[in-house]
Amino acid sequence: MRAAVILPAIFVLGVVVVSSVFIVDERKQALVLQFGQVKQEVREPGLGFKIPFIQDVVYYEDRILGLPTNPIEVTPADDRRLVVDAFARWRIVDLVQFRQAVGAGGEDTARQRLDRIINAAIREVMGGVPSTAVLSEDRTSLMNRIRDLARRESVSLGVEVIDVRLTRTDLPEQNLEATFARMRAERQREAADEIARGNEAAQRVRAAADREVVEVTSEARKTAEIVRGEADAERNAIYAEAFGQDPEFFAFTRSLTSYERSLQAGNSSIVMSPDSEFFDYMNSDQPTAPVAPVAGQ
Repeated sequence: MRAAVILPAIFVLGVVVVSSVFIVDERKQALVLQFGQVKQEVREPGLGFKIPFIQDVVYYEDRILGLPTNPIEVTPADDRRLVVDAFARWRIVDLVQFRQAVGAGGEDTARQRLDRIINAAIREVMGGVPSTAVLSEDRTSLMNRIRDLARRESVSLGVEVIDVRLTRTDLPEQNLEATFARMRAERQREAADEIARGNEAAQRVRAAADREVVEVTSEARKTAEIVRGEADAERNAIYAEAFGQDPEFFAFTRSLTSYERSLQAGNSSIVMSPDSEFFDYMNSDQPTAPVAPVAGQ
């Protein structure tokens, strides 16, 4: 009889002891609730106690948590639509306030509310700057402004927003093709301008080269004419000097030259009187002094 009473009592006592003890991991923090009301806040890891069957323990993360936001469309100050998403890091800093704000939903409800808070902060900050500032490489000041605004709005949740980083800032899909087409048209216009400038430069080079050819050719012809004129003058001077020394011999040589040129094969026929002065040197053994005809007559 005594054993039958003691063993159940020991079992019940063990269950009560086990139910009254809880362990908080170093990565967690806990709240002890009694009928939904907060009775104890446990921030340090270790062993804790509660009233069994009456009080419950709810655990929350004590680590820094991440929150990737959903992509949203924003309209910067220059009315150029952009698709933006971000990544936030946050942690629970006030367990009691956190419990009162999110209720039994816990961290999942907190993520949903933080997502809305951060998206609203992104829209507010980016709505006041041009799209060039959003698309630039240095966006630190923008992200800090978004973080500070989201931090102020999330105080009522009992959480702290540690950092916010913009992970993507792109044009909407329907605008990409139009943007690419505009970029292609701009590049084609620049290429056409470069080709036109190249053709203009080539034309100038060809014109300069042609002008230089004409100038060089003209100068060469002028030099040649000058040399030819000087040579003719020298030749005529020699002829004149020779004619002055022996006019008869000069007339004789001119006549022979005329015979040679006029009696060549293939020349046109010449009809003249046999007693013409042109044949004096052929008909007489004694040379006279006929008038030498001009070559070709």
